Amino acid sequence: MSINMPVGSARPGILDGIRVLDFTAMMSGPYCTRLMADLGAEVIKVEPPEGDHIRLRPPLRDGRSAYFAQLNAGKSSIALDLKQPVARKLIYELVPRCDVLVENYRPGVMRRLALDYETLAKLNPKLVYCSISGFGQEGSWSGRSAYAPVLHATSGYDMANLDYQEGNVERPLKNGIFIADVLGGSTAFGAIQAALFRTLKTGQGDHVDVSLLDAMVSMLVYECQEAQFPAERRRPLYRPTQASDGFLLVAPVSQNNFEALARGVGHSEWISDARFATSSAREHHWSELMNLLDDWAASRTAAECEAILTDAGVPCSQYRTIRETMALPPIQERGVFEEINDGAGPLRIPNPAFRFAHSAANVRNKVPALGEDGPRLLQSLLGLSPQAIAALRESKVLRGAEERTVAAAE
Repeated sequence: MSINMPVGSARPGILDGIRVLDFTAMMSGPYCTRLMADLGAEVIKVEPPEGDHIRLRPPLRDGRSAYFAQLNAGKSSIALDLKQPVARKLIYELVPRCDVLVENYRPGVMRRLALDYETLAKLNPKLVYCSISGFGQEGSWSGRSAYAPVLHATSGYDMANLDYQEGNVERPLKNGIFIADVLGGSTAFGAIQAALFRTLKTGQGDHVDVSLLDAMVSMLVYECQEAQFPAERRRPLYRPTQASDGFLLVAPVSQNNFEALARGVGHSEWISDARFATSSAREHHWSELMNLLDDWAASRTAAECEAILTDAGVPCSQYRTIRETMALPPIQERGVFEEINDGAGPLRIPNPAFRFAHSAANVRNKVPALGEDGPRLLQSLLGLSPQAIAALRESKVLRGAEERTVAAAE
């Protein structure tokens, strides 16, 4: 298969036929379940009457959130007031018809709603039930609120990153990229596939307990070991090299990389320089080497530096904005972005980072309005009549996007 072959849905998805009840909101859980939708699973997003809060987050276009679209493309939406016993009864009837349930409420919420694993496993012993939380389902911290920035601070990530900074940086750095959520969602996605494989082999479901703190700690590979066995000195850091119009990152990781760098910048004498000749020597004189690189790059643009070093076989890159990255050849050639329409116009959303030779793995062209699929799902899966569905609407058990709009206007 050519890497520039369009990623289409004509091919089957590995998760075709898998049905997911999605009790997730914000980011970590929706990230997980959207990956499942990308692989063909039918994902039913169960939202409260007011909807997932991300529906209101910018960037907004014609009242629709592109942020929400990226996290929830390919799903269906049903809006239920789970505080009402009738709504929970509908979930009990849906559970035997589903393979997976994912939730990222604070631990204890699903149990209070009588929608916990023990209760639902009695209705469907094959159910794979995944709970995503900040600190896990049990333990003294399980009830704490935990959003990604909190977990970055708790895990040691922020202080480790501060320790890597140079100069007079006196407080941890701000970070608007929610690493814990994406990492936790990816971890949950993988764990669910393993649990589904177990179900295939044994006929038994399982309860997957994903802790975002655990995920963050597991990401700090070197840092966990250095905390136990302090290094003699700090390992070299690949700092930005200053070019005439910006910065680039040069990473001469191996001896071959370093020798290619020396030749590429026209200073092959560095190869025999006692300060740089070996990896150990370079570690002791790393700042000197980085300063020499700054001197070389100062009269050249970042693009020129990248071209020279790439041609020499040196790992390097200009520092790019995400807008610039979205236009790069490898992004275009691999079909990283899928164009869909969320009702407010076209937008591009990243496909999964993995590809299959024989199966589809791509964003699906559907972003549900709040509750828009509720009547269809209740009729097709549970056999409810239009009259029964109308009664659910009348009693406020079942809500939809148009009802929310009317309520807001009032």
